Amino acid sequence: MSIQSLGVGSGLDLESLVGQLLEAERKPRTDALDSREENVEAEISGIGKLKSKLEDFQETLDNLRSDANLKGREPSINNPSEGVEPFTADASNSALEGDYNIAVSQLASGSRIETADAINGGFASSTDAVLNAGTASLTFKIDATSDSFTIDLNAGDSLEDLRNAINASDDNFGVTASIIDTGTADGGSKLVFTSNTTGAGNDLVIVNDNNVAELNLVSTTDSLEAAAYLAPVNLAQNAKATIDGIDVESETNKFENVIENVSFEVSEKSELESDGITYKTSKLSIGFDKEAVEETIREFVTNFNALQAEIKLLTRYGESDLEEDGSLAGDSLVRGIQTGINNILFSSVDSSTLGGLFQIGIEYNDQGELEISSTDNIGLGSGDDRLRDALSDNFDDIAALFTDESQGIAVRLYDYVEEYTSFSGLLKSREDNARDQREQILDERLTLELRLATTEQILRDRYLNLDQTVARLNSTGAALLATLG
Repeated sequence: MSIQSLGVGSGLDLESLVGQLLEAERKPRTDALDSREENVEAEISGIGKLKSKLEDFQETLDNLRSDANLKGREPSINNPSEGVEPFTADASNSALEGDYNIAVSQLASGSRIETADAINGGFASSTDAVLNAGTASLTFKIDATSDSFTIDLNAGDSLEDLRNAINASDDNFGVTASIIDTGTADGGSKLVFTSNTTGAGNDLVIVNDNNVAELNLVSTTDSLEAAAYLAPVNLAQNAKATIDGIDVESETNKFENVIENVSFEVSEKSELESDGITYKTSKLSIGFDKEAVEETIREFVTNFNALQAEIKLLTRYGESDLEEDGSLAGDSLVRGIQTGINNILFSSVDSSTLGGLFQIGIEYNDQGELEISSTDNIGLGSGDDRLRDALSDNFDDIAALFTDESQGIAVRLYDYVEEYTSFSGLLKSREDNARDQREQILDERLTLELRLATTEQILRDRYLNLDQTVARLNSTGAALLATLG
């Protein structure tokens, strides 16, 4: 008799029995692995969230540890009327506070050259040939600089061809060619050359390289630069201004360090007084950029509290059996991070006369969050008052409080957080270890399944023999009963 399934021969439910025995061996081990895996996955997730929040906080610290973000100067300009804004200004962090009366009398410009009217030997039309025979070239340059480029001409090239070649040249340093059609027979078409190289003495020079007579119409000098053909209708000029009555000039429209550590860029001339001669002055004031620094400090408080809120969520203990613990509840690594940050936050900074964060209004509230309070709880002024006083009386000392190389709070916090968030940091090592544990659990699951497969085969072999024996006994009993009956 061939038994295809356990229990077929004996009539016993041996298939179910094997299944129950296997499940009895699988379940406790699987439950243990499930529990371990759940804990490991929660740990990986928790570490990832913590690392992300620490990196966000570190980005804030990166901005805060730079002098440039805490010692800014804010230029303000008061013009005589809203319709005219002669200049804009910037100030470096080392600029001194002060007021300056500035008037702009001239803008910097480049030179401008025009070809002659048609009646004076110029061009009647834009299609007139510049060069009638042979080949030649024109070199465009600024004598006071090393800028230059050359245009090659061929027989039959027109005024339009020359214009297009100039504007398309890869070496062009800032010369624009345009054609103006005067609309009259006397004026004809004029080729206009405009240079964007500003400053007195930086006039455009156009050299007739081959001394071809007909090219004298579109050049300023010959190959030896001895002759004089076209003359600029506008010479290159400096920008001119007065600062508190003192005349100043610049080759460009930007005046740099005329006022120490301050630059201003002119865009139009100042208004004239009623006499039509004197230029009205605009008042430039250089002050501390208190608003930007206050915003940076308040952003620091906000982002620190966001980090604290995430840590609190990850490390909480459930208040009842129905509320789960945080994924990093009781974790010593997280407690170490909090302790280290808190120790740095309210440490003393000797390099700043402010001494610490409390003097700029930052303190802990009852919920364990940082705040700049609006009320005076201890008789030393509210946080807002202390911050306002520090911005007014100790502006540059605020920067030292955060940015000092050895004691600065932002510098030390950044370096401390970096120990955890860097590629080789403690959180990365912890995360790698958790991932290794997850892989180990997967290996243990595979090993368990292989062992259970072996156990199942042993049980099936054992109960197959039982099934066959019972089947034979049943068969013998049935035969005896038939004989006796």
